[in-house]
Amino acid sequence: MERILNWFSGDLVMLRQRGFLLVFIWLFAAALWWLLKRIAHRIVVAADDGDDRRLSLAEKRAATVSGLLKSVGRVIILLLALFLTLNQVVGLDTAPLLAGASILGLAFSFGAQSLVKDFIAGTFFLVENQFAVGDIIEAGGKAGVVEHMTLRITALRDLEGTLHIIPNGQITSVSNKTRGWSRSVVDVTIAYDADLDHAIAIIRDELDRLSKDAEWSWKLDGAPEVAGVNQLGDNAVAIRALLRTVPGMQWEVGREFRRRIKNRLDAENIEIPFPQRTVHVRHHGEIASPPTPESTATKATIDVAAAGGA
Repeated sequence: MERILNWFSGDLVMLRQRGFLLVFIWLFAAALWWLLKRIAHRIVVAADDGDDRRLSLAEKRAATVSGLLKSVGRVIILLLALFLTLNQVVGLDTAPLLAGASILGLAFSFGAQSLVKDFIAGTFFLVENQFAVGDIIEAGGKAGVVEHMTLRITALRDLEGTLHIIPNGQITSVSNKTRGWSRSVVDVTIAYDADLDHAIAIIRDELDRLSKDAEWSWKLDGAPEVAGVNQLGDNAVAIRALLRTVPGMQWEVGREFRRRIKNRLDAENIEIPFPQRTVHVRHHGEIASPPTPESTATKATIDVAAAGGA
């Protein structure tokens, strides 16, 4: 307290000098923060490829680095400004303070191992570029779009709009659905009595039409293909189509192809079967086949005639 009173009771020249230094410290801190934001913005601009329809890998990486640079830089600049202010106001020597803070941080780390684990995991996620802002991933038992990422947490937004905050230390494995390229796997089922080769030709033709459509061609990453008969099911034959897409477009492309192939098969009179079940009725220890429409109609005619005769 005496230091503060002595500081204010000092001569006017010293007061002006220290006041000028305080103003300079905080103006310098504000300038550093402005410069840091400009650098972060330039990183994002430099990675922009001009295609707003999708985010490239470089754009995702730039957005992640930009966010981390601003979050970490803000803390560092604020701490430095506070330390320098304390040094000017109360004559506090920052060197012992920083040394004490490092010792305190080391002691704190032993009591907060999970926090240290989060920071270490977040650092490796960033260095190894396992995922970035805008990627669709599965991590920590949750799935969604990476909306925000720091060295401590990863925020995922799922399809229902729920935001999941996952500590990085709890992420033991990551499944990235939008890295490099994606794929939509569509199984088209047809009836057993349909012409299989004709159905495959129709699916192949519909895939070719989709790949030549200007609205959808840019979402594909290569020519789609028919893998062939994938399964002989109980009620249908499954033909598998593979559509390789740009990252994140596999669901949209898959939905469009299902719509098109359903309309095409209907136009070609090729049945998409549904599950059917045959029921056998046991009567007096024997199994009787279910009545056919003809036998049912004959029995109904006999019953009516008998009623009329009565």
